Amino acid sequence: MGNSGKEELKSTNPIRVVLADDHALVRAGIRALLERIRGVEVLAEAGDGQEALRLIKELHPDIILLDIAMPVLSGLDVLRETTANFPELRVIILTVHETEEYAMYALRSGAAGFVPKSAASAELEVALKRVAHGERYLSPEISKHAVANQYSGASVSSQLVELTPRQREVLKMIAKGHSTKDIARTLEISAKTVETHRAQLMERLQIFDVAGLVRFAIRTGLIKIDD
Repeated sequence: MGNSGKEELKSTNPIRVVLADDHALVRAGIRALLERIRGVEVLAEAGDGQEALRLIKELHPDIILLDIAMPVLSGLDVLRETTANFPELRVIILTVHETEEYAMYALRSGAAGFVPKSAASAELEVALKRVAHGERYLSPEISKHAVANQYSGASVSSQLVELTPRQREVLKMIAKGHSTKDIARTLEISAKTVETHRAQLMERLQIFDVAGLVRFAIRTGLIKIDD
């Protein structure tokens, strides 16, 4: 795959990496893996999105390994900032959010790779080497789910059409993380009514947890991850 106008890193140079994750133990584990990979140099670590941007500006790494859920600025905020202002930087999202919706959004937003934290250590090395040579990398497990979901897209969209306008409003607010009390106040309905709508949504969609409702809302375009 081409490098989309970005020059490939010379094979004689080390791949210079910044690691951004808000959990110190996770960073330590990932760093230990990276330091065993020949030709990879870990420049620094960041514990939040703002620190990650500062390190990018100061150190000019080749690649940043970026978690999504971080304080101050999320990984997606950092991704948008780097895409706009540091187009030569290659971003690999390394996250516990193992859904194809997040992966596709990240790649559309400029990420060069997407690797779940559950992946084997060998996969991280493959991702780094491919991204360093101008390719994109999507974890095979995520790719498999994405292909499978292409066949269910039409039925998912038809389910959205079947919802009432009020149910869509409630679903959208649930997916954005609003509490029952917030939804009731915004829509000027009682908390009990909100709970009734939530139960009806789950029954109609056959989705029985909030995480599933969020994925459904993203997949159907009802919300965007950065809404």
